[in-house]
Amino acid sequence: MVAGYLEILRARHAARLLAGTLVGRLPNATAAIALVLFVRAEGGSYSLAGALAAVYGVANAVGQPVLGRLVDLHGQPRIQLPAAVLAALSMAVFALCGTDPLPLAYAAVAAAGLFTPPLEGGLRALWPSVLRREEQVHTAYAMDAIAQEVMFTVGPLLVTLCVSVWSERAALLVLNAVGVLGALSVVLSPPSRAWRSAPREAHWLGPLRSPGLLALLGAFLFVGVALGSITVASVPYADEHGGDAVYGWLMAALGLGALAGGTVYGARRWSGVPERRLRVLVALLALCYLPLMLMPGAVAMVLLTVVAGVFLAPSIACAFVIVDRHAPSGTVTEAFSWLVTTFTVGASVGTGLAGPVVEAGGALWGFAVPGAAGAVSLLVLLATGRVLAVPGQGAVVAGSAENDPNRAAEPRFSSGDRA
Repeated sequence: MVAGYLEILRARHAARLLAGTLVGRLPNATAAIALVLFVRAEGGSYSLAGALAAVYGVANAVGQPVLGRLVDLHGQPRIQLPAAVLAALSMAVFALCGTDPLPLAYAAVAAAGLFTPPLEGGLRALWPSVLRREEQVHTAYAMDAIAQEVMFTVGPLLVTLCVSVWSERAALLVLNAVGVLGALSVVLSPPSRAWRSAPREAHWLGPLRSPGLLALLGAFLFVGVALGSITVASVPYADEHGGDAVYGWLMAALGLGALAGGTVYGARRWSGVPERRLRVLVALLALCYLPLMLMPGAVAMVLLTVVAGVFLAPSIACAFVIVDRHAPSGTVTEAFSWLVTTFTVGASVGTGLAGPVVEAGGALWGFAVPGAAGAVSLLVLLATGRVLAVPGQGAVVAGSAENDPNRAAEPRFSSGDRA
């Protein structure tokens, strides 16, 4: 297991790109938690905190594919770094001005989400140029999902650490400043500066003209709803079982479970088509959310939250491969950005939905939302099984100018043509 990951990290530039992207994504990963804690410190309600987090998520969802398309057209450095600076400045305005006046607060949070750089999609576009073998790229996708869970494990702890040492306001300012440094490290790297997208067919839908990609996005919308609802449902539970420290541990436990699951998943070479495997992973993900409704003591709840996160990273890693199999040529960053966008929209819907649910029925009903959302995600995957099926034993092909999987001539790995 260790040897496979070390092989990836020994590749030139791989460790720098992974670490820089991880740090650069920290503000986005901690935004919902930091916003909730900051709004509560300012005297705001759960509904206001959920609404601001939802605004951030929706704005982020709008910005990711737009910025991703600009990256595909103009390269990474010219888009990623300015976007990171604008996002950090916008969040600084919110942190310094607070929730009064509300219009300014909403505008600043929306701008911060809108200009969040598409570092996730950018990294996945870079892997084929850094790693020359297909199996290495698949392992890198899994390692990318694992690193994402490291961020979701460490991020909440960093937020609570900043809050305990300084304040909720300082947490917002520090984490966003650190994010700019991460983006800077990525865009100054030789692979990022040299990368160019493959030629693409001019089409206003971009990668969304792929039915398989649309089906995948529909399923991951509800995976996002599940994750976003846990973020809000955990707040009232933590308030009754120890406060902010318990909340931070619950969020970290969710990431720790995904980290463990992703590590095991990425170390193994899986047989069969990923579309079928994703259905199994999402079914297990939905099943593991249900025990959260038991709401035991803090220690037991942390353990249940670890279990709830185990199948998240494997599901994400499997989805990366499916995106790569279905996205048309020249749309790599935008296609991955759409996955990020859909997941973020789902998480925003989950936070916005869980706020009123928690206020109406308490934490118990809040924890019922993720299980229901996971079940809907599985139903979407089952209903769109034919659309997700890819000819040629599930391989993306490169027989046409578009690299359209539905016009296959020769099975091959697609991302190598786009790096």
